[in-house]
Amino acid sequence: MPLQSRDYRLGASGVTSNLVRGTSAAPAPGPRQVLIQVGAASLNYRDLLTVMDISSSRKDLIPMSDGAGTIVALGAGASRWQEGDRVSPNFFPDWTGGAFSLSYLAKALGGGTTDGVLSDYIVADEDSLVRVPDHLTLAEAATLPCAGLTAWHALFERGGLKPGATVLVQGTGGVAMFGLQLASAHGARVIVTSSSDEKLERAKALGAWKTINYAVSPEWDVEVLTLTEGRGADHILELGGPNTYDRSIRAVAAGGRIAQIGVLSGFTSQPNISPLQYKNATIDGICVGSREHFENLNAFMTAHQIKPVLDQRFGFEEVPEAFRILKGAGHFGKLVIEFN
Repeated sequence: MPLQSRDYRLGASGVTSNLVRGTSAAPAPGPRQVLIQVGAASLNYRDLLTVMDISSSRKDLIPMSDGAGTIVALGAGASRWQEGDRVSPNFFPDWTGGAFSLSYLAKALGGGTTDGVLSDYIVADEDSLVRVPDHLTLAEAATLPCAGLTAWHALFERGGLKPGATVLVQGTGGVAMFGLQLASAHGARVIVTSSSDEKLERAKALGAWKTINYAVSPEWDVEVLTLTEGRGADHILELGGPNTYDRSIRAVAAGGRIAQIGVLSGFTSQPNISPLQYKNATIDGICVGSREHFENLNAFMTAHQIKPVLDQRFGFEEVPEAFRILKGAGHFGKLVIEFN
């Protein structure tokens, strides 16, 4: 009898309550593919956008890009892995290394026309996978492919982060907390912004150098300059979008870098970028990363024994509730679905 695979697929109306749960036969791996039993998946803001606006995705699409699991079967010619290996698929299956190509966008997992990981069993090309670090559970590893890799790409692969540099992260979501953990482990000074004192205290416990409550100090760019004696932040993870961009430009240091990542307040950022010229500062557009970047991230996390910050865990039957919590944006770190 063939393996049965539970999954969630997009319904027709673009609301989280219309995620349709079903069961079907598990797919069979093709040449140089493997069959993965997914153990856990994690939620990103992009998943909410996909579910809420299915006009840009096909009906019946399996959503979510970030997961980790165990290889249970090999396709013909597959040689990079063995049954029993714990792996994660890369967000861009075709981006194994080198320069980015726009052609990779079409195959990004869990969006457009490419099925994601919200299924008991998935197939993946063997070259698109990375090994799960030994010190992480599958639930922890499932948080890395998008949020962890995005922070790593921004700060290390593109940013060239150096010990002693000052890093500003906005909020306490997944990318922000990975930015805090990775930068702190590398000896950087990290400033975290949030509207919650309770979350800022938790950020301090994770290694934040300074914190700013932007509900109390809405001119947080001024606070950044004060904390850094007028210099500003060497690296900024710009996660907010239109509502934060101008302040990020004012807060960035001369020669500093702004990593453009987030769209939490919309997609229509039109900041005044003239100050960047006089600061010799840079904006880096960051869209996740390559398999090679992912392998570098995992090596760093292993060397420093970093464990991701998990806010809440949900069972497979609780996926709609997990999306509801994601939409509420009150979480600290990552929301994870555990399949078993």
